[in-house]
Amino acid sequence: MDQIHIGLIGFGTVGTGLVKILQENAKLLEERLGLSIVLKRIADLDVTSDRGVKVNPAILTPKVAEVIEDPEIAIVVELIGGLEPARTYILQAIEKGKHIITANKALLAVHGAEIFQAAEEAGVDIGFEGSVGGGIPIIRSLKEGLVANKIRVIFGILNGTANYILSEMTQRGLKFPEVLKKAQELGYAEADPTLDIEGIDTAHKLSILLSLAYGVQVRLKDIYTEGISNISPMDIEYAKELGYHIKLLAIAKSDGGPIEARVHPTLLPAEHLLSTVSGPFNAIFVNGDAVGATLFYGAGAGMMPTGSAVVSDLVDLCRNLRLGVSRRVPLLSYQHKYLREAEIKDIQDITSTYYLRFTVVDRPGVLSRISGILGNLDISIASVIQKGRRAEKAVPIYMLTHEAREKNMQKALQEIDRLPITVDKTVLLRIEDPSDFGG
Repeated sequence: MDQIHIGLIGFGTVGTGLVKILQENAKLLEERLGLSIVLKRIADLDVTSDRGVKVNPAILTPKVAEVIEDPEIAIVVELIGGLEPARTYILQAIEKGKHIITANKALLAVHGAEIFQAAEEAGVDIGFEGSVGGGIPIIRSLKEGLVANKIRVIFGILNGTANYILSEMTQRGLKFPEVLKKAQELGYAEADPTLDIEGIDTAHKLSILLSLAYGVQVRLKDIYTEGISNISPMDIEYAKELGYHIKLLAIAKSDGGPIEARVHPTLLPAEHLLSTVSGPFNAIFVNGDAVGATLFYGAGAGMMPTGSAVVSDLVDLCRNLRLGVSRRVPLLSYQHKYLREAEIKDIQDITSTYYLRFTVVDRPGVLSRISGILGNLDISIASVIQKGRRAEKAVPIYMLTHEAREKNMQKALQEIDRLPITVDKTVLLRIEDPSDFGG
């Protein structure tokens, strides 16, 4: 065997990056692999637009079947995104005995159980390094580099759009709508940014990491998900005064019982490395029982970083084919028979420390009313600051709590928000400190 034929479905941004790398680094890849990778077919609805790379027009086709049905093509790369028709194409390719590479995190989060089951039955491999963290090799690290470890904690900044927005708000004091508009102009945010700013994209990626870290199949609806669209410059500024930065964080924790899995804006200590990750970059903190704290950082999206991840999967699969083996590493790190349905802890049952901002009328006794309600529900106050008095106007009070149960906190805030002294709904943000886990 001196070459392996592959087929590409989807010639968009990441598909173009894949082709560029295969062309520009062909000699390097051949020296590392021991054979050449031949891109035999590219299927896309648009076969005429200039992508900035030269390809033989004869390999372009609008018919996906010409990729899936070609007996010479051993690996099919799906880069069209979305749920359908990507799911159908991948299942058809698996049925034909093709190995699969995809960067489609939404598809794996929603239909992963079906796809991995089909691959298991067909005896084919699936590479999905590009689905989480762009060019950061977090998938392979969890499957291989950290295989000796029980994973205690994962904290992830997994969406570059949200991180860019929060970074700009933190550094420039800008409001959410104007930063979002700027992100769209720069191409960091889609015209419809819902998946990014409401935490859904981050939840997709967290579900994949959960499967790899804990050998579980996760239902997306079980991951508590909260976005950043309600974050205000006031809360960012107050957090900075208290020594924190706000990040949209994916959180996974396991102590042997139900797994914590949640996505929400989170206060992180300003001095921690995760807090310093700015702009459209990603970072993932992983703590294992043997290795301790590790941190992965890099470009979380884009043509070339994600293209790099896709090529890493290509080389891995081609090495297997060259040696006549497959399934050297289990698809989801665990042997298939040991995968189980995830037991996810309800958000009401977690314990956390909290940042709270109350907007109240400026009169004596307000703070004692609030602290009394908190105390009745076993919530103790770590620190409190009341901003300067302004006659006849509402004033903010913000505080940090000691560790408390989410269920008690929600009950307290419902009671506080019904008080006649409360002018607006209380803002709640959870606090995490990676240094508690060796970071």
